[in-house]
Amino acid sequence: MEFKAVATGFCFLEAPRVADGVVWFSDVVQGGLRRLLPDGRIDSWLPGRRWIGGIVINADGAVLCSGGDGIAWVNPATGASGMLLESIDGKPIRGVNELLPDGNGGLFFGTADVAEAEHGGERGPSALFRLDRDGRVRQLCGGLTFANGIGLSPDGRRLYFNDTFVGTYACDLLPDGSTGKRVLLAEERDCDGLAVDCEGGIWIAGFQSGAITRLSPDGKLDRRVPLPVEGVTSLCFGGADHRDLYVTTTAPDFAEALAKGNMPSATASLYLARSDVAGRPVGRTAFSLSGDGARG
Repeated sequence: MEFKAVATGFCFLEAPRVADGVVWFSDVVQGGLRRLLPDGRIDSWLPGRRWIGGIVINADGAVLCSGGDGIAWVNPATGASGMLLESIDGKPIRGVNELLPDGNGGLFFGTADVAEAEHGGERGPSALFRLDRDGRVRQLCGGLTFANGIGLSPDGRRLYFNDTFVGTYACDLLPDGSTGKRVLLAEERDCDGLAVDCEGGIWIAGFQSGAITRLSPDGKLDRRVPLPVEGVTSLCFGGADHRDLYVTTTAPDFAEALAKGNMPSATASLYLARSDVAGRPVGRTAFSLSGDGARG
């Protein structure tokens, strides 16, 4: 698999998502929601928003993104923006990482104590939640170290998610919207973003290994694909045939720089490759964003 840099000059890229011929992504530490246009130009939104680890597209074209204070949204067509979710059970959210549409208009999301992660302190509790389109929030899995990549099986009946520094889990989605018992598919202290292909393969970004791992639905290793750089953070499928594979990376010095309170070098890139298997199409959420959004 041959990887080509299609955008470069960033510090810590994350959250790729393809929609309507453009590629959305973020720079976690520089801040902002970025959009790569077909002609190669890049524009940006929400410039002051940092730690965007997940992006999804709403039915009205608005873009939802995570961050240190919850889930925000912006409509590129109108410039309108706001917060979708800032609290859970009346308590402020200390950070949301990955996002994924749930197939019913709502979304799955994972909480993460991004402020402590930024400063290297002891992280708070992390969990996986579901936000229904009517604003109801339900915890699906608790007791995680750092909730990360989320994916659905091709039939939408099985949920996959990464717990960074632990591995990749799977659990069945039950008819009432809850989840069955979670099973550790693969133990791996190197798992960040996650995507699922149309054959049920689970693609995992290795933030330390500089490689992408593909697991079969039962957790067996199918292949390991190295990238020309280390620090692979996330990935997604796109294109007309869903075989375009976009991968985000970090600058080589990001860990050392953040530990010293410095900005990493602007040497991270967004990469594109062609996959021999098509990705599972990712749907859209269906939140009403004309008002104040969900409350939690």
